[in-house]
Amino acid sequence: MIEALSVEFLITALVVVLIPGTGVIYTLSYGVFRGVGPSIAAAFGCTLGIVPHILASILGLAALLHASAVAFQTVKILGILYLLYLAWGLWRETGALALSDPKAGSASGHDYRAIALRGALINILNPKLSIFFLAFLPQFVPAAAADALPRMMLLSAAFMALTFVVFVGYGIAANAVRRRVLSSERITRWTQRAFAAKLALTDR
Repeated sequence: MIEALSVEFLITALVVVLIPGTGVIYTLSYGVFRGVGPSIAAAFGCTLGIVPHILASILGLAALLHASAVAFQTVKILGILYLLYLAWGLWRETGALALSDPKAGSASGHDYRAIALRGALINILNPKLSIFFLAFLPQFVPAAAADALPRMMLLSAAFMALTFVVFVGYGIAANAVRRRVLSSERITRWTQRAFAAKLALTDR
């Protein structure tokens, strides 16, 4: 079973995860504005958010979503509205992605849960992920494999692990420049607005 994790799969999955998308932007914003802990919560939430899409792909539900233009567009519109809500909150320096005082205490457990939940919703409301996994996973499973389902589950678990590790790395890297960004009100404002615009426009 472990041979299913081929070098080709791991390299391809890593390239896909490294590409900046809404989850990366969300995690980076928390790394810059809130610190390492909140960025890890964001990475965890974004990783959890791909679980429904993986399950939908494995069970064949993604094909139904793809076949129904109405269902696809409905979920896509919900995702766009949610991202615009997050972007507007960041732009106004309030709401879900508001800037916190760098000298303030660490976020509470409730804050971490809220951050993770928002990260999960970002990916859950992105129907393109279902289509991606439907097309991506079967490429690394032999057509005649008797253990196709376990293989796809193993590949999915590996993809999720890569996602979490890479996103945490992005958050830590963002936190490394946090004080420099927050030391200037002008840089802070423009950084926030750049994240907000990118979050609103990514993958649209």
